[in-house]
Amino acid sequence: MPRLSAATWSFSAAAAGVLLVGCSASVDVGTSSPKMSSGKLATLLAEKLAATTGQPKPDVTCPDDLAAKVGTTTRCTLTAGDDSTLGVTVKVTSVDGDQINFDYQVDETASPASN
Repeated sequence: MPRLSAATWSFSAAAAGVLLVGCSASVDVGTSSPKMSSGKLATLLAEKLAATTGQPKPDVTCPDDLAAKVGTTTRCTLTAGDDSTLGVTVKVTSVDGDQINFDYQVDETASPASN
């Protein structure tokens, strides 16, 4: 499967504009501290980005779980085929029972690959 450069993702993300904001996801949070695991969040972001841009799913990693509290933010990283990266900011907009709704925004500028 071909991988896109961060510049291509940045362009695709910019072209998608408003579509990158207002996406939501749902997860069963159980009875302990409600949160979405970092792995589940990364998978959902990759799926949403692919659907929004019409490109293959990117490699997305999220270092932290997303707490089910309105206003909570976390940063994830999209890594392109050339190893350059784009940051993705995720912010919880609402929580309704076991559903965590969030917006996300991809950074406009990529960081080059490490040498």
